[in-house]
Amino acid sequence: MKNQAELPIGVFDSGVGGLTVLKALRERMPCEDIIYLGDTARLPYGTKSAQTIVRYGVQCGAELIKRGIKLLVVACNTASAVALDALREANPGVPVIGVVEPGAQAACRASDNQAIAVIATESTIAGGAYQRAIHAIRPQARILGHPCPLFVALAEEGWTDGQIPEAVAARYLDPLFRPASGTGHPVIPDTLVLGCTHFPLLAPAIRNVVPSHTTIVDSAATTAETVYRELDRLNLDRPGSDCGSTAYLTTDDVPRFARTGSRFLGTPIAETDVELVDL
Repeated sequence: MKNQAELPIGVFDSGVGGLTVLKALRERMPCEDIIYLGDTARLPYGTKSAQTIVRYGVQCGAELIKRGIKLLVVACNTASAVALDALREANPGVPVIGVVEPGAQAACRASDNQAIAVIATESTIAGGAYQRAIHAIRPQARILGHPCPLFVALAEEGWTDGQIPEAVAARYLDPLFRPASGTGHPVIPDTLVLGCTHFPLLAPAIRNVVPSHTTIVDSAATTAETVYRELDRLNLDRPGSDCGSTAYLTTDDVPRFARTGSRFLGTPIAETDVELVDL
């Protein structure tokens, strides 16, 4: 039986967007083994009810737990916003880390004027998780939340630069960063949180339509640092200096997962390295 420190880290998302978090984990902790589950059969989570998101999240967590993991990363902003408490209750023996709190912490550190914009899926914005996490750190912060559902489709299709994504970004973001007079936004946000793991692929288009001084926060790197510190605190760092392995699971369409996932991860994923699972 493996020592607990030698067990892999489990990561799940509703699809391939969480591979941006996997990439950050791999860069921060190259020796760790990781199992990634993309629930592509049931995406997007962002348009589902809270009850459905909780059910899906708990099922994904259970699939990874049964394979033997030492820590669970909820790499989906929507699931982190809605299902984190349920996942911790269902898995009391395994640390569970979401992406919302690390992203909120990074935003609070970056913002000078305490005006922070958050863009995410409909469920993440409606649930108010980022608002609560930011206000817990900075009670006086002004938070402008805005759902940007089309960004998910653009990222999935690889339409991440050029006129179309910039036009969509401008339509979403101009009301936040270039409000018309009399709209009640006295302070323009100096920080923008990408509250969905798909959105980093659109960062260049987003950067082109927000003011140049705006700090764009991607929670992936901050989440990876949080995981690193938690493993260190619990003495669960994987021993040795060998490069860690990555196992990929998906609930639908292995070829599409490999093709689209390669774009998010930044390195090729072979279809033969992806296991189809039924939840």
